[in-house]
Amino acid sequence: MPLMRAVQIASPGADFQLVKKEIPEPRAHEIRIRVEACGVCRGDTLVKEGHFPGLQYPRVPGHEVVGLIDRCGTNLVSDWEVGQRVGVGWYGGPCLKCSACRRGDLGRGQNIMATGISFDGGYAEYMVAPMQAFVKIPSEITPTEAAPLLCAGRTTFEAVRSSGARGGDLVAVLGLGGLGHLAIQFARKFGCRTVALSRGREKEQLAYQLGAHLYVDTEAAQPGEELRKLGGARVILATAPSGRAISDVINGLGNDGQLYLLAMQNEPIQVSPLQLARGGRSIRGSMGRFVSGSVEDTLSFSVLSGIRPMVETFSLDQASEAYEKMMSARVHFRSVLVPGMSPAGG
Repeated sequence: MPLMRAVQIASPGADFQLVKKEIPEPRAHEIRIRVEACGVCRGDTLVKEGHFPGLQYPRVPGHEVVGLIDRCGTNLVSDWEVGQRVGVGWYGGPCLKCSACRRGDLGRGQNIMATGISFDGGYAEYMVAPMQAFVKIPSEITPTEAAPLLCAGRTTFEAVRSSGARGGDLVAVLGLGGLGHLAIQFARKFGCRTVALSRGREKEQLAYQLGAHLYVDTEAAQPGEELRKLGGARVILATAPSGRAISDVINGLGNDGQLYLLAMQNEPIQVSPLQLARGGRSIRGSMGRFVSGSVEDTLSFSVLSGIRPMVETFSLDQASEAYEKMMSARVHFRSVLVPGMSPAGG
């Protein structure tokens, strides 16, 4: 059997391993792609650290995958063709075990097949996924640009769109990293008055380049108070994985304001009922919210409005470095693995 290179995790908490594996064969209703790019996302910690119940190891992570169709399984019901560029995001299709999934009600996480969790993901030269997982990648965008949009982009785009924010509304983005730099672009292109909140002055100029109307240094000023001076935020997109930072902005919500939790973080948030009751404010989670067509809409909107992620590329043998730079927020701004890149130092 022909072999491919892949990066896998043998057990919860184990190091990444670059191994040779058999190239998988697509079964009925499945498609195989030759991976061109795969984003490294904080969601990959579920596999790396074993935080997903019942996950079977070894497992190849990666759920921001772009590639070319290499082989199609039988019984496909769509017009997928060999050589077509496609993407595979976090959602990989319903498991078909309950009527809720068959109806398209994707709110039940236990009934969702997840890329890189339920089946091997894109830290590899080839991968196989259910046909429901695939979306077409517009020709105007490169594989390395498209990959982060399949999860990070979809998360931030869908938060802005579902928030109900309209042109002229004040939208604040807390954190200017992998999610935040996309959230600023989406909020600005939606016509919102966009405020970037981040520590220090280092990223101030970048915030303005991305489209922010105002930058607030959260080390020099209390962000909640600054937002109140502006009339209060209609929406705050919290992309920083810090419970304390999120707690500090809650008072910056305006009447009927909404705080969206987008980052994968497990730190407690300090909030009193009065903070929310006064003015009808609310806090809602958004990460991992599956909306039919949201990935396609994210890609289309990004192409039409010129939104692109800022990425650093790594070869498969640099997977550990790409992951650590992502986790420590030292990457500029999304790590993307490119299986076709020469090995480091090669």
